[in-house]
Amino acid sequence: MRSEPGKPTLQGVNWGGLSTLYIKEVRRFFKVQMQTVWAPAITTLLYLIIFTVALGREGKTVLGVPFADFIAPGLIVMAMLQNSFANSSFSLLVGKMQGTIVDYLMPPLSVGELITGLVGAAVTRAFLVGSAVWLIMAIWPGVHVGVAHPLSILWFGLMGALMLAFLGLMTSIWAEKFDHAAAVTNFVVAPLSLLSGTFYSVDALSPAFRTISHANPFFYVISGFRHGFLGEADSPIYAGGIGLLLLNILLFAVCYSLLKSGWKIKN
Repeated sequence: MRSEPGKPTLQGVNWGGLSTLYIKEVRRFFKVQMQTVWAPAITTLLYLIIFTVALGREGKTVLGVPFADFIAPGLIVMAMLQNSFANSSFSLLVGKMQGTIVDYLMPPLSVGELITGLVGAAVTRAFLVGSAVWLIMAIWPGVHVGVAHPLSILWFGLMGALMLAFLGLMTSIWAEKFDHAAAVTNFVVAPLSLLSGTFYSVDALSPAFRTISHANPFFYVISGFRHGFLGEADSPIYAGGIGLLLLNILLFAVCYSLLKSGWKIKN
């Protein structure tokens, strides 16, 4: 015998299984793209309209640019973050609730490949939503979303989407019903994204609240992403980019450990 009974025989990366899982997850949300891609884009545009009408009158500027131009990049990446979390927190949770979790556990995929497929689909949805929001804002009058530093957009968009995808995956492992996932969305994701400088510059806050904002990883995602459009940021770009990379490595390790142990999935 070439290997002991029960021992995996696949060597290296199972590219066929990984691509199948990724395509399955992408097709799942793309079948209802009006709900998963275009609806968030329209909702984000409504945010832009409401806040510019309420706060952007009389030529208000932030960081030296019109208010609408200031909040547009933050709204784009905020939509990306929320949809990345929504996608990755869905699959395993539904599998546990419907008893189809075996479809994810039985195929010959390693833990790393399972994480890559699920997180990769979440990041894909995030960038599709971000592209849809950017496209709508690009043709909307009174808003300028020209690209100044594309690498900042790609890096901080990717780091933010990965961060929320890992968080969503951990939520789906822990949650036992949709109420649990909704609680994380309402009490963790939404507050951290809204209170991260999306609609204001943290330099205008009091020292105490400014310190709190600098402890929020969402702040560095939004500030760095905004730098890609405006060339201006209210956070250290390189420190924020490296810090988010290290945070994502830590979150990946946590996801890997949880799935490897089978906590709340196999046990």
